[in-house]
Amino acid sequence: MLASKQLSSPARSKPIQTAADTIQTQTTAETALADDPGRDPAAQELPARLRAVIGKLSRRLRPTVAGSDLTPSQISILLTVDRHGPMRLTELAAVESINPTMLSRITGALAQRGLITRTPDAVDRRAAQVESTPAGKRMRKRILKERTAALQSRLQELSVQERQALEEALPALERLAALVGERDS
Repeated sequence: MLASKQLSSPARSKPIQTAADTIQTQTTAETALADDPGRDPAAQELPARLRAVIGKLSRRLRPTVAGSDLTPSQISILLTVDRHGPMRLTELAAVESINPTMLSRITGALAQRGLITRTPDAVDRRAAQVESTPAGKRMRKRILKERTAALQSRLQELSVQERQALEEALPALERLAALVGERDS
């Protein structure tokens, strides 16, 4: 068992950060924010709670029967390509925030399954363009239908007031999603 939090490797000049270090760093940062008298504790809690609940919903809605043989990254790429229509790989990489090597692997796997086509760009033959196939469009439709049905069944378990609160929060959440997307671009 290692006594030190940071491990050293002869091939590395920098210490390796362990999971325990990451947790400690996060806890220290959270404590520093909480100790700042200029910060409102409720204002600090909102982003953390939003991030946690959005992440949890996303993870729980992700699994579908229709997409069970696809990875989350493959599903995301398929949905993006079908939603945006034909697009260059460079555009897709920017939209998905994914490196070109990984994107090439994912689009190759989707093309092999017949869910997208990958063709040379008509204007610049060095570039590739991807487009959803009819099978890809059907897969996207089934995945979204399953996710919507799962969410709908759970929404019915909420009170009328809770559903109304969610509906009233949608414009602010949609605006927040747009702002986060703008910042990240």
